[in-house]
Amino acid sequence: MTSQHTDRPAVMRAVSQDRFGGPEVLRLTERPVPEPGPSQVLVRVHAAGLNPTDWKHRSGRRFLGDPPYVLGWDVSGVVERVGIGVTLFEPGDEVFGMLPYPHGAGSFADYVTAPTRALVRKPVGIGHVEAAGVPLAALTAWQALVDTAGLAEGQRVLVHAAAGGVGHLAVQIAVARGARVVGTASEGKHEFVLGLGAEEVIDYRAVDFAAELDGLDVVLDTVGGDYGVRSLDTLRPGGTLVTTLPVGQEEAIARARERGMRAAAMLVEHDHAGMSAVADLVSRGLLKAHISEVFPLSRIADAHRAGETGHTTGKIVVDVAGG
Repeated sequence: MTSQHTDRPAVMRAVSQDRFGGPEVLRLTERPVPEPGPSQVLVRVHAAGLNPTDWKHRSGRRFLGDPPYVLGWDVSGVVERVGIGVTLFEPGDEVFGMLPYPHGAGSFADYVTAPTRALVRKPVGIGHVEAAGVPLAALTAWQALVDTAGLAEGQRVLVHAAAGGVGHLAVQIAVARGARVVGTASEGKHEFVLGLGAEEVIDYRAVDFAAELDGLDVVLDTVGGDYGVRSLDTLRPGGTLVTTLPVGQEEAIARARERGMRAAAMLVEHDHAGMSAVADLVSRGLLKAHISEVFPLSRIADAHRAGETGHTTGKIVVDVAGG
């Protein structure tokens, strides 16, 4: 048995693709509005954040198998209908969160179903567009720094790509936990990263960070490639490297073990406790997503193009309700 909030249309807009390729494969389609199952809610999507995993799946590097499918894991919206057994939310509640990764995708649509505990109440002080830029990136940072590395007050942490989606939220989470933060970023983004609370920013284009830093407690690598191996030179014995790009990091993990360090390769997971902690930081003004660009749903291909430049500061968000 489900509970209904308002009259809903029978069909909705959804961005789908039937083949792998560039942004041009994305198309606006009509699909039936889904029904929430047990322990699920139906969310009327107001905004959905865009993340690198979206364009990687679109282009073929994927966990989801072959299309057709609707991408999008970040969501902020309003509960429209609840499935059997749901006690946390009622129709009309404003919520945000990350759909289960990877198989729960689907937020680039007017409606999406989600497990209740993938969501938390949206902080009243922010709108849906800003909220949609938070979940996946902030959960990645939280799970890397807090759950995996156990970052503690007074420790020193290096955040690579500190002006990026995960990076700029990781800097704020680390600062909120009393850590001292060094970031890497291009020169033009140093002021932005320092404004987040970092004590130092290194221009990765001009300076070898591995030669400049040592004795760190934690490194968060969101870049991949040889950054993991190089970052080991910055860590103290017993320090921890966490990479959010787990494929191809076998060498870094093996070398860390040889040197008495820890290296962990992680994928983000939907996480009610983590989202609750993130929402608390947002409510207290300690965590804020920087939204660099906003696109309507009808221009999602342009949003992908903007993201794939690799130069975004903060996050790109798709304003679903606004177009």
